Amino acid sequence: MINIAIDGPAGAGKSTIAKAVSKELGFVYVDTGAMYRAIGIYLSRLGIDPSDEAAIDNAMPGATVDIKYIDGAQRVFLGEEDVTGLLRTEEAGNMASSVSRFSSVRTKLTQLQKDLAVKQNVVMDGRDIGSAVLPNAEVKIYLTASEQARGERRYKELTEKGEKADLNTIIADIAARDHQDMTREISPLVQAEDAILLDSSDMNIEEVINAVLGICRTKGVID
Repeated sequence: MINIAIDGPAGAGKSTIAKAVSKELGFVYVDTGAMYRAIGIYLSRLGIDPSDEAAIDNAMPGATVDIKYIDGAQRVFLGEEDVTGLLRTEEAGNMASSVSRFSSVRTKLTQLQKDLAVKQNVVMDGRDIGSAVLPNAEVKIYLTASEQARGERRYKELTEKGEKADLNTIIADIAARDHQDMTREISPLVQAEDAILLDSSDMNIEEVINAVLGICRTKGVID
């Protein structure tokens, strides 16, 4: 199987790019961030403090996260509930970032991700795909952008939905999440040694997609 790993910080556009590239190549797209966000929803509903590792460890056996494709679209399930529409809230994202540093959370989801990659060609995005989940991936890309660029993209996304947003607050949240992801003890956000750095600060979506496909061609995984 051919595995393409795309890592990078929050707001870098990993999911958008990975989704588009997988569609172009006919590969299965695995949104690992969505899986962690589903766990964030699960723990939030239980009222668990994101810093309480013991409580999180005790709760994890009861969590079931699954990815299904319905009418060609990826849907994320928490148990029997489709929680896809709840995944992109700030609450889910912040909780996911907080609890993803704990081994019980990472162990549960990492195994599912590895199992998916063994069975089919995948494009998988996250924080530690190239460094920990798929260390032998044929293509590894570290997709990033400046805090300012990521903040402006998020601000635009929220305001276009009619939601109130403050750019400075968004940028501060991004910086805080970066620090948390990069300094956690277990599988921190890091550029794998053999990953190709791609800075999208001054690129549009189409340019980033073409750059990723170009890297795949250079690596010989596509014609």
